[in-house]
Amino acid sequence: MIGVLCLAAALLVAAGCGGDQPAMGDPGGGAGAEEPASPGTPAPGVPGDARGQLAALAAAAKDRRTVAFYTLHRPDAPEPGTVVVTLAADGSWRVDVPGGAHGGAVDVGIVTNANGLYQCVLPSVSQPGSCVRVADPGGAMPAAVDPRVPHIFTTWREVFTDRRAPLSVSPAEPFAGVSGACYSVESTAASLLSPVAPGIYCYTPDGTLTGARTEFGPLVLAWPPGAAPPTVPLPAPVVDGDPLPTAPPPSENGT
Repeated sequence: MIGVLCLAAALLVAAGCGGDQPAMGDPGGGAGAEEPASPGTPAPGVPGDARGQLAALAAAAKDRRTVAFYTLHRPDAPEPGTVVVTLAADGSWRVDVPGGAHGGAVDVGIVTNANGLYQCVLPSVSQPGSCVRVADPGGAMPAAVDPRVPHIFTTWREVFTDRRAPLSVSPAEPFAGVSGACYSVESTAASLLSPVAPGIYCYTPDGTLTGARTEFGPLVLAWPPGAAPPTVPLPAPVVDGDPLPTAPPPSENGT
């Protein structure tokens, strides 16, 4: 985790702290602090219904480019971790997920650039780090290796803007540490496979995600986002091999 924070801090310093304008396949992020809004308060000019409000805010989020830090309180982790979201000016993006592989034991960065979609084991004092290409540009992360958190900043915004998606959206109360307008999102599909993780999603009027409460645990914006870098480099060399699964590795007895 120290390696993640150091690398992320370097990105933020290099990018500056002015904040402006993230996706898993569609990048689009930053803004200054906003005054808390009452639950479901629409941004100026957005539709009056909750579904329309969320769609408008998600559309604004898609146009943003930024570097942002979020605190994630995973239910299976003893300490909160830091999710670092980098959405670059050229459309490349990177989301660092603490405990994103091997049952929470390995921190990973999910990166998309013009060459493809990568899972990167982040460098640390105990390992040099490496990246494995898992899909073509715009491709999907295989379910077995998908930490899912990056979708909050990528593909799920597409779902939020699609009024045909099988979702039920209603205003919600902001939770601790979160500002902006919040919406409770549930699937209305008969299928067990929801297009997004059910939960509460909160945005400021400019499309900055200030927090999300889902199956991953509460995700809260740590401080105002910074300006986007021109591009997102891979954090480690590309190697041949298979990406790490999200499930814990087998124990020594093979179970």
